[in-house]
Amino acid sequence: MADTGIKLSMSSSARRTALMGAMFLMATSAIGPGFITQTTVFTAQIGASFAFAILASILIDIAVQMNVWRVIGVSGLRAQELGNKVIPGIGWFLAGLVFLGGIVFNIGNIAGTGLGANAMMGVDPKVGGIVSAVVAILIFLSKKAGMALDRIVVLLGALMILLMIYVAVVAAPPLGEALKNTFLPETVDFLIITTLVGGTVGGYITYAGAHRMLDSGATGVRHVKEITRSSVLGIMVTGLMRVLLFLAILGVVAGGTVLTSNNMAAEAFGAAAGEIGLRMFGIVLWAAAITSVIGAAFTSVSFITSSRTSERKRNLITVAFIAGCAIVYAFLGQAPQQLLIFAGAFNGLILPVGFAVLLWVAWRRRDLLHGYVYPKWLLIVGVLTWFLTLFLGWNSVMGLAKLWS
Repeated sequence: MADTGIKLSMSSSARRTALMGAMFLMATSAIGPGFITQTTVFTAQIGASFAFAILASILIDIAVQMNVWRVIGVSGLRAQELGNKVIPGIGWFLAGLVFLGGIVFNIGNIAGTGLGANAMMGVDPKVGGIVSAVVAILIFLSKKAGMALDRIVVLLGALMILLMIYVAVVAAPPLGEALKNTFLPETVDFLIITTLVGGTVGGYITYAGAHRMLDSGATGVRHVKEITRSSVLGIMVTGLMRVLLFLAILGVVAGGTVLTSNNMAAEAFGAAAGEIGLRMFGIVLWAAAITSVIGAAFTSVSFITSSRTSERKRNLITVAFIAGCAIVYAFLGQAPQQLLIFAGAFNGLILPVGFAVLLWVAWRRRDLLHGYVYPKWLLIVGVLTWFLTLFLGWNSVMGLAKLWS
């Protein structure tokens, strides 16, 4: 079985804490600055009909994460390790995609912390970004970095949800209209749905929680129920945050406010709750960005290390990763737009490649799953979802072609 070494010595309470940390790491990695911007823009574009897109994306995200967590959790191996056992070298190819994309996006995430700090306290964005990067570094330098990581992402995730509940209530959205459009939408935009899926389970985010779960010791066949429950709850946390943000923006838009600024989310928070709303927006944006910094760094480094790498060495590499991104941000102030587009295209390629490897393991490599008989229904759901990831990947290839044409 995969449960060996130090993982066996972990107490059940510590394992539960680590599993919750893995769940929230996946959720908060998805809830970044881009998540907030996408939700705001799409709500302003199609109004209450966006509720259907949220529901569809949540169902697809659950199908992806249930398969990803199940295969990685039962095997006890990281995605790149599984990839190399299926086709030698493909795991390192996947690792390269994740790591390169993680570098660029983490520069953007640090920029997001700077903007959040500015909205929250009025400090210079560059100063706020650098200080936030230092905060993230201190977490990984802690003697109990794993425990600190788990508790920080859970705390910040809960804080974001509580603040969003307040803003959503104050905005007084038309709940009846939102509920009706959840199942009978007036407008269906499949591009919006695929964009949400790519932003929630694309790139490094796909593996953030599953790789953290390996550190919890909840691996192997005997932990299948815990693995499944955690994967679904993680997506539900992300979905809850998306729903609350959607309702807050919908309440503002339905009230007659036209969002026209370059920062529509901040404008909407201000319209809903005045000055305190703007400060709350700053807190939410900072929390979303700092947890994305942590998630991107942890997951990117997990792809260039192995299960044999000591925790201390992995943490030091993670610190160097964040510091490098912070230095680039200090000189540039933001991630170069073309690089962000390029990294976004990488994200679209990562999901079909990595997901195909995991589905192959589930179907044909029972030896890597320690004899576990993979549920046929889950495999079928995974394969159907994989075809959607091909569509996302094709869009990414087209995006790359336009970028370099």
